[in-house]
Order: sequence, then structure tokens, then C-alpha cells
Amino acid sequence: MSKDIELHVGGSFDAAAGRFIDAWHRAEAGQPVAEDHLTFVDWAVFAHTMTAKRLELLRHLRSHPQTSIAALAKSLKRDYRRVHEDVDILSRAGLIERDAQGLRAGYAEIRTVIAL
Repeated sequence: MSKDIELHVGGSFDAAAGRFIDAWHRAEAGQPVAEDHLTFVDWAVFAHTMTAKRLELLRHLRSHPQTSIAALAKSLKRDYRRVHEDVDILSRAGLIERDAQGLRAGYAEIRTVIAL
């Protein structure tokens, strides 16, 4: 998987609903719709989730998919427990894909939109 994700920080429910409705209308019109959006409620939640170490982990995983968290921790030369915590948080946020083959960060780019 090599796609992009648009990450939204803040913004209203109406803005998220508008993105959904726009995609729905394009799909009804027969246009292909293949986009991923991830919304964080506010800056504090985003900053708690996307730390410098987690961004480093995503970048590494993008280029070097791993079979396990232990393999990832070893590859990054980091403590297993911390890497496990980071993988759990990033997986729940939808930024890491976990399956029987292992761990992947399948996004080529994360674009960030921050509402003021």
C-alpha cells in the first residue's frame, strides 16, 4: 500500500461531515474515491499522539516493514516496551497497519490541516 493520508487537527463536525458528503457525491457520480482522512479533536490530542519518536518510527517502518514489534525495536535500537506502546498508539490512530505478515506504515505522505 502506498497512498497518502490527510490528517486534520481540530475543525468542526460539519467540516468532517462535508468531506464525507463530498466523497459520497463523487462516488454517486461514478468518480473513483480513494482517500483517507484522520481527524484529531484538537492540538493536544495530536501532539500527544504524534511525538518525534513516533514520527521517526513511522518513517522507519515506511521504508522497512517489520515482522514484529520486537524486530522493530531491535531495528530502531529502542526499548521494546516503549516501541510496543508507540505501535499500539499509532495503530489505534490508523497510522500503522498490523496483520499476520507484521507491521507496515503504508502512507507515502501525511498531509496535515490544522484548524485555527
